Amino acid sequence: MNAIDTNVLIYAHDPRDPRKQTTAIALIESLADAVLLWQVACEYISAAKKIEPFGYSREQAWLDIRELRSVWDAILPSWEVADRAERLLDRYSLSFWDAMIVAACAEAGVERLYSEDFGDRTIDGLEIANPFSSL
Repeated sequence: MNAIDTNVLIYAHDPRDPRKQTTAIALIESLADAVLLWQVACEYISAAKKIEPFGYSREQAWLDIRELRSVWDAILPSWEVADRAERLLDRYSLSFWDAMIVAACAEAGVERLYSEDFGDRTIDGLEIANPFSSL
């Protein structure tokens, strides 16, 4: 099972880097077995504000999240996610939100997370792949 971090979703709608946009769209469209993490959905709605000057709207962000929820399973966190994130923070020198994403992936049984934030690495058995590393 796969998950996508917020940055990949943002790039899919951000015209400032056409190569990243093309890569993000292709990745999103190729993943039939992905999950939408609650944290990612919330962060996406907030982060979409950055691309409003380029014709993207908050309303469109909500529509995009609803569409992803209809295609991918939406995963809501439990309190164990916060407990696991606390342990990950120091062990891997992650930011709070990155630790929450990794912990949510672990709870949901995600095997691969696509994100620009971590580089290509493995954390507690979770493979993290940067889909833009070859660009």
